Amino acid sequence: MDEKVGVRELARLARVSIGTVDRALNGRKEISEKTRQRILKLAERHGYQPNLAARALSVQRHPIRIGACIPRHFPVFFDQIRDGILAEASRFKHLGVEILYRPTDHLGVREKSVLSSVLASDLRGLIVTPGDPAALAPLINKAEEQHNVRVVCVATDDSLSRRSSWVAVDPRINGMMAAELLSHFLQPGASAAIITGMLKAEDHRRKVEGFSEAFPKFCPQGRIVQVIEGHDYDEETYQKTLTFLKGRKKVDGIYVSTAICLPVCRALEETGNAGKIKVIATDLFLEAVPYFENGTISASIYQRPYQQGQIAVRLLVDHIVRGAPLPDRYLINPSVVLRSNLSMFREVRNRIPH
Repeated sequence: MDEKVGVRELARLARVSIGTVDRALNGRKEISEKTRQRILKLAERHGYQPNLAARALSVQRHPIRIGACIPRHFPVFFDQIRDGILAEASRFKHLGVEILYRPTDHLGVREKSVLSSVLASDLRGLIVTPGDPAALAPLINKAEEQHNVRVVCVATDDSLSRRSSWVAVDPRINGMMAAELLSHFLQPGASAAIITGMLKAEDHRRKVEGFSEAFPKFCPQGRIVQVIEGHDYDEETYQKTLTFLKGRKKVDGIYVSTAICLPVCRALEETGNAGKIKVIATDLFLEAVPYFENGTISASIYQRPYQQGQIAVRLLVDHIVRGAPLPDRYLINPSVVLRSNLSMFREVRNRIPH
């Protein structure tokens, strides 16, 4: 690394004005992406460190507004992401970071109108959970290219777009882990069903693909008998699971690839299959604890939703304030939830009845 430099030296090295360097380092408009990248590479090469004290004094004129468009229909999961976003943003309040929270009603529902509305604000960054990646890709591209807004997808990706980054647990590995776990509870040749949200969402589809690929490997001669889309609606998931269980003579295991395990557990209880059909769930929340304790749920893949929200904000702030490059993806290692370690997770810590 060369000798560290300041803004004036960067301007001289790049042969541009100090204002142009400032716009490049802070992700502001009115500068070409080619010039921005050239200045950012120079800054990295010369170990540029921003004067955060001076930055803090200037935030009243240039607030760092970050939009957050995540669903609110599934609070046991998405509220954890929201809380992580808000908590991390509060740590950077002295830098002028503020969150413009504009939730969508449901994953994949009315996403375009909400995104279009929030993009009309003076944003520097946007955190979004795309349920319909094909529909949202043009809007995300517009945000990146025309509005100079860095977009970070959280929980599920939009690989059809030119978003800047993606924060999540790798969904394919998530599904593979669930397959390996379930195989430990079953005999060779066992059958399994997958209950998911909607296959057009990349996270849901890739989990199904990972599980389907791995289950026959970990459970010799194991087979997938059905994939059920409940679209993350309680009643739809309950009715479809109930119909499936009543219509089949035998199924040995179920993988619930989203956090909507409660209606699945209800259907298992109603048909007398609770504890008999082994269930690998996704994530954890207080209402699910009794189903771990009575053996209806054998294990769960925990996706760290609160941490996902925190990391999404941290990546954007580091990029906007410090000029740190945004990684194409930031994948988090999931945890396995068992009855023995329930109390170690923040969603139920100090809330489990004694």
